[in-house]
Amino acid sequence: MIRSQRWKGAAFTVPFQLGFVFLYLLPIGYAVYQSLFLEKSSGLGLGGATTEFVGLDNYGKGLTDSAFMTSILRVVLFACVQIPFMLLISLLLALLLDAVTAKVAGRFRILLLVPYMIPGVVAAIVWINLYSPAVGPLTPLGELFGFDWNFFSPSMVWPAIGNLLTWHGIGYNMVIIYAALQGVPRELFEAARLDGASELRIALSIKIPFVRGALVLTALLSIIQMLQIFNEPALFRNVTPETVSDSFTPIMIIYNQAFNAANYHYAAALSVLLALILGVASFLFYRLTSREAD
Repeated sequence: MIRSQRWKGAAFTVPFQLGFVFLYLLPIGYAVYQSLFLEKSSGLGLGGATTEFVGLDNYGKGLTDSAFMTSILRVVLFACVQIPFMLLISLLLALLLDAVTAKVAGRFRILLLVPYMIPGVVAAIVWINLYSPAVGPLTPLGELFGFDWNFFSPSMVWPAIGNLLTWHGIGYNMVIIYAALQGVPRELFEAARLDGASELRIALSIKIPFVRGALVLTALLSIIQMLQIFNEPALFRNVTPETVSDSFTPIMIIYNQAFNAANYHYAAALSVLLALILGVASFLFYRLTSREAD
């Protein structure tokens, strides 16, 4: 009977297991398989193309591809600035919501989640129009206060994208941190207040240490998302191709190799390399934060 109940319980996971196999494992395995081959043309390219096994040559080419490695470094440096800034705002908003009544917090929580409910492509299009010197209100508003800014210039395109990503992501991260704050025992706050602790001291000494796990989770998810950034730079490239090149981010390079250059095998190798870099970065970040917590 116990064995039968176990099998019945495991049967509920079958839809997930099938989806995981067909939507994750098989595509990853196929990408690894494709990355081991290379399509070559005979003669001057007038003859038929043949697919040859090249082993790890595509990976070696990817590791020495200056455009690909530079794009990774560019995104990593951007993430080192944007992610802490976004999480700091999310933490402050969560602390403010935790300080008000549940009814007020519920209203503002929905309001702050509205940007996250908007699809990323739609949000990027909206902000590109806001940034536009021709139709957007931000350029004349800046001129009114003496700012001569161009959000599509090389020096402003990353802050413009960072502002968009922060606006779009603070609500989601805030909800995770706020949910963690709700698990903090309220008795600790009352005891701290009786000891004369201010609300700032309570936040710094009690609330923030208790939500450390939520901060690590949101940071880890943000790192994974950042290294795969594609929609925002691709849409910015349509407006300012002289600033945002087709090798601006790793995913843009992979996209161009696969769909513009028709070099699917090399694109598969770059995809696997990016997945490995994401895995290593996530592992190192988790181990570093876990060690600090200990």
